[in-house]
Amino acid sequence: MLTVLLILIPFIAGLIAFGLKGSGPKVLGMIASLASVATAIGTVCTLHADPKKLSFVTDWIPQLGSQFRVGLDGMGTMLCLLTAIAFLLVFITIYNRDIERPNSFYGLMLLSQAGLVGVFTAFDALQFYVFWELALIPVYFLCSMWGGEKRIPVTFKFFVYTFLGSLLMLVGIIYLYFQTPDHSFSWTSFTSLQLGTGDQKWLFWLFFVAFAIKMPVFPFHTWQPDTYEQSPTPVTMILSGVMVKMGLFGVLRWLVPVLPEGAAMWTDVAIVLSIIGIIYASCIAMVQSDLKRLIAYSSIAHIGLMSAAIFAHNEQGTQGVLLQMFNHGINIIGLWIIVEVIQNRLGVKNMDQMGGMARKAPRMAIFLVIISLANIGLPLTNGFIGEFLMFSGLFQYNHWFMAFAGLGIILAAVYTLNMIQKVIFGEGNTLTDTTTDLQPGETVALSLVVIMIFVLGVYPQPMLDLVSKVF
Repeated sequence: MLTVLLILIPFIAGLIAFGLKGSGPKVLGMIASLASVATAIGTVCTLHADPKKLSFVTDWIPQLGSQFRVGLDGMGTMLCLLTAIAFLLVFITIYNRDIERPNSFYGLMLLSQAGLVGVFTAFDALQFYVFWELALIPVYFLCSMWGGEKRIPVTFKFFVYTFLGSLLMLVGIIYLYFQTPDHSFSWTSFTSLQLGTGDQKWLFWLFFVAFAIKMPVFPFHTWQPDTYEQSPTPVTMILSGVMVKMGLFGVLRWLVPVLPEGAAMWTDVAIVLSIIGIIYASCIAMVQSDLKRLIAYSSIAHIGLMSAAIFAHNEQGTQGVLLQMFNHGINIIGLWIIVEVIQNRLGVKNMDQMGGMARKAPRMAIFLVIISLANIGLPLTNGFIGEFLMFSGLFQYNHWFMAFAGLGIILAAVYTLNMIQKVIFGEGNTLTDTTTDLQPGETVALSLVVIMIFVLGVYPQPMLDLVSKVF
């Protein structure tokens, strides 16, 4: 029942939040987040003790052969833990912010959390699709109602991209459903299919495009920088920290195991697109003056490396991706918390208008340096082990692919150090001289991020043990 609770807690809390007034929604959001983190930790303990207790099956739509079938292996447990931690960090950071229509904001955020957990726990394809949409639909409203000046066209673009991807995936799911002998949507039935090479060749693209849009991978990425820039920063934290992992998860759970020959056939194409994304996004990040767009492009580069490592089809690459999905989520949320602080204090995102903030906000400056260096994989931080394993996996597959992907490390160091220099060092100005240091809630959230960075950087074995428990 712990797995079902992970979905029900944010879902019920989200529905209740719509009817609350005053500070009720944010208090409820905080309570639901704490309960979700406690439940997620409980699933980690249960996974080690008796993983069968994390599975739950009951009838859902028997006429279609679809069941409510949820379960958790190491990958799902890790992503549910990341989701719970991410929403807790977001709610701690914005607890003292004044948000318009807080009941709708917190209600939509919690519904999105329920959808994300549903995606990571689903072992029925139709259920997976429904939760996929449940996670995305609240984001449309959050972006369009609380976003920036260009939020309407940007949200429309986001909608078109994700709707197209979802439609292609639905076509693929329905086709596979009719190929199963028992007309079932279960993951077991899908992975037991003996599809011909011809079928797998074109079915691969139906699923890959859907997941590539969500990650995103070049050339399906163009919605991402605009959406990250125009979305309210708390929503951007969830989009980049957790929601992009839906695409990586989809490849690992529903594409490679179901269509192994199709995945093997198009491996080189998928890796080349991912590496183009790494280099292209890194180069664009280097010339950005907008802080939000810089972090958005850096996220594309990091996800590109994870995508490439998945298609290396070896144990080290996959282990690195699983580890990095969690670590990237933590690090990128930490960066977005600092962006939220800066934007809240200064009202600007342009790095040319910043500088000298280390003197006025020393705690924020220290957190920014630590999290930025973790994000580029400095040894003894959480980003190092995952990147090392991914590069090792790529090297085993093709050393030239590893060499080109490795350019991303050099470029990441350049734009990250340049960002640090522009934001916190150098001379201050009349705008940055007015800034103040972190508030207690912001300090707590960033302290939790930094603790996880060093703990997982120095001793990653518990997380490696967790992600090794995959069905």
